[in-house]
Amino acid sequence: MRRFFRTALIQRFIQSCREEGLRSAARKARIYIAMRLRGLAPSGTAALGHDTAMHRDHMYLGKVWQTLAQKEAFHISPAPAVLRQRRKIALIADMNLPQCRKYRVEQLAGFWETQGVDVGYAHYQDVPRCVSVLQDATHLMEYRLQNTPVTSMYRYEAHRLRLPILYDLDDPLFSVSAYETYQNMSALPASMKLHFLSEAPRYLDMMNGADLITVSTPGMAQHTRLYTRRPVHIRRNFADALTLEAGAQAQAAAGAAKRQDGVFRLAFASGSQGHEADFAIIQEQVSAFLAAAPQRRLMILGHFDTDFLPTDLQKQVETHPFTTYARYLETLALADCAIMPLANDIFNSCKSAVRVIDAASVGVPSIAGTVSDMAHVIRAGETGLIADEPEAWTTAFEQLARDPDTARKMGNAARADLETRWSGQPEDHIISPEILHWVKG
Repeated sequence: MRRFFRTALIQRFIQSCREEGLRSAARKARIYIAMRLRGLAPSGTAALGHDTAMHRDHMYLGKVWQTLAQKEAFHISPAPAVLRQRRKIALIADMNLPQCRKYRVEQLAGFWETQGVDVGYAHYQDVPRCVSVLQDATHLMEYRLQNTPVTSMYRYEAHRLRLPILYDLDDPLFSVSAYETYQNMSALPASMKLHFLSEAPRYLDMMNGADLITVSTPGMAQHTRLYTRRPVHIRRNFADALTLEAGAQAQAAAGAAKRQDGVFRLAFASGSQGHEADFAIIQEQVSAFLAAAPQRRLMILGHFDTDFLPTDLQKQVETHPFTTYARYLETLALADCAIMPLANDIFNSCKSAVRVIDAASVGVPSIAGTVSDMAHVIRAGETGLIADEPEAWTTAFEQLARDPDTARKMGNAARADLETRWSGQPEDHIISPEILHWVKG
């Protein structure tokens, strides 16, 4: 409970009570605590005292702007991108979620640096650093931000500095239609769902104020275009050098143990609450597969309510709590294949193939459905299997269980494909050429 009584959070609660009243402050506190207990990292959408927590920070540049205006030095000309051949991106992001920070911030920074572009990134609540990285930038990229007084201040400063602005998002946080049909939301209280719905316009406002929008999948691009007239382009997630190195280490460590116990393991990874709805799609097929032989196991990695599983199935289930990325890969490497069902809804259709990337990094083949971008990354029959109907899941399970050598060969092929095709490279299937031109052109 100590994490709920940090000085900063108590100060936010008191401040919210003063400015919005006890009822409003208590409602925000309940949402914050519920998200933390459910494994959802509180971001700008759910921070305690969301509008008031940084009420002074949005005035951080006020006196600077006054002084510049008084000295007739407020406007600059020409734009930095015109003056400098060397590009530098200021990347301001919501980095509360570890997976988001890895794939959409740190990975992106590493990619641009291989392209001769400097990157300075900052968490949006670190106001001094955010302002600092803007000052010598030629471009601004924003990730997962919503419209608040502080983010509006960053935007205003970017316009003053004549920086072109790109907005990046990998979930349809702006979409009421996606939230309302998202089956995983059934695991959350109605009040929390209403909170997410009410925050959607803030993301849309921020997104529509940018010059260019980037998203992580074709499905996400298609849905985003329903909400904006801005140009929308794709930058897929990929395997960076750290992922490949950590995966190789985990694969090597798991090798001997994997061969010795003779158990065939299906791995189901869940990075957040609510994925019981996805597993339900194939629960019948998994149950029948496990019941057919005692040396079969289901590994559940991360957040999952095992009470959802039939009692007679639980003796063949191995659970591993949510943990660090390195430990997650070490556990995943013990599996013979990774299974990735997704309920067929708008939100899931926007999802990327990060779970396929994770599995491939440790030499584990994936079995995925046709929802999301995962099937695009799998070469069916070579690096994994695609299950396009209920019976196909059973066929895939049995195919790999009967021939573990084929499963290992598929896993090794998936790893090789990751290194050659899905690592950080400026190819069209990774990043749209329009994005490269926008920065370097």
